Amino acid sequence: MQSNYHNGKLAEYIALFYLLFHGYFPVAKNYITGKGTHAGEVDLIVRKGKTIVFVEVKERRSFEKAAYAISEKQKQRIVRGAEVFLAKHKRYDAFDIRFDAILVEYPFKVRHLRNAWIATKLF
Repeated sequence: MQSNYHNGKLAEYIALFYLLFHGYFPVAKNYITGKGTHAGEVDLIVRKGKTIVFVEVKERRSFEKAAYAISEKQKQRIVRGAEVFLAKHKRYDAFDIRFDAILVEYPFKVRHLRNAWIATKLF
């Protein structure tokens, strides 16, 4: 039996391949912001056209459980992580920003939630 860590990493790879197949280009994977920012980690950062997308990947036994596993506190940490990333990578200043979720239900069912949440504060 695989651990939750390994299931999560497998879900991230499934999500990345799904996004690649749908025309997204990877920018960063498991982006960790500096210590002291309380931002944590963004699972995937991808771009499509002039949109940069910060993606949270969740794997559970059902899509519903995966969706509910993304807490408000976690969303805020991802938004802060996006702020740090964008401050360090000025080439994305003119890009639209979006926060998506990729939900993975084994075996290999994927649901992509575009605009899974709206950042109430970005910069």
